[in-house]
Amino acid sequence: MTTKFTVGLIQVNATNELAPNIAFIEEQTRRARDAGAEFVMTPENSTLIGANRGETLAKALPEEDHPGLASAQAIAKECGVWFLVGSIHVKVEAERNANRSYLVAPDGGIVASYDKIHMFDVQLAGGETYRESSTFRPGEQAVIAETPWGRLGMTICYDLRFPYLYRALAHGGAQMLSIPSSFTVPTGRAHWHTLMRARAIETGCFVFAPAQVGTHAANRKTYGHSLVVAPWGEVLADAGGEQPGFVTAEIDMAKIDEARKAVPSLTHDRRYAPPTIVGATARAAE
Repeated sequence: MTTKFTVGLIQVNATNELAPNIAFIEEQTRRARDAGAEFVMTPENSTLIGANRGETLAKALPEEDHPGLASAQAIAKECGVWFLVGSIHVKVEAERNANRSYLVAPDGGIVASYDKIHMFDVQLAGGETYRESSTFRPGEQAVIAETPWGRLGMTICYDLRFPYLYRALAHGGAQMLSIPSSFTVPTGRAHWHTLMRARAIETGCFVFAPAQVGTHAANRKTYGHSLVVAPWGEVLADAGGEQPGFVTAEIDMAKIDEARKAVPSLTHDRRYAPPTIVGATARAAE
């Protein structure tokens, strides 16, 4: 395997119509390729952010009919790049979609797919409410895919908050992690950079996090700041929080061994008994 390559992350301001989002991604992929990118990635909800649950369900399509996936396969082949579809909405049930990521090879073939495991069901302090599980069926399988440069652990957005998944991916052989996202602005300001750097440092992996940015249908706002993070925690690229577009970064896979040798924590896992609450009996007797 070659040890160096250039990654390109496309930052998208997705509308609630498929066609303009697909056209933007195709344009930015060609520009990223011209800037040297050999591996191009898009965010979560790459081709659609719907105004509501009904619209999101109505505009989802089965995998074999989805224009977003067909476009990704065609643009990967046209540009001769590896291509990560951060996620698209794939119809799998009458009342729920899959939030699914795809890895596409330069010949247009699908190498792997991953369904988002953890559902974003929260009410934020500012009043924003999200119930992802009402629209999407959670995935049940972690995925690691082979690329010419190493193994990629595939995840999506809210998965970021569950470090055991990334530990499992690293122990399973992952050297790179994809975390395509549509992070909200309040949680992004508070946690985005910190959590992305933590996942890289904890696993000794490169982290690739293409992101949505700006205002979408129903006044939903996303944080942006598509990131490339090195295994030691350095931010190699940050697309900022204002505009759609793309960023690139040169990846040196030798940095993985350097980081893991400096702090070999992946080799130090130990089994232990679950925690117990000490002193509970004494408190209950008071």
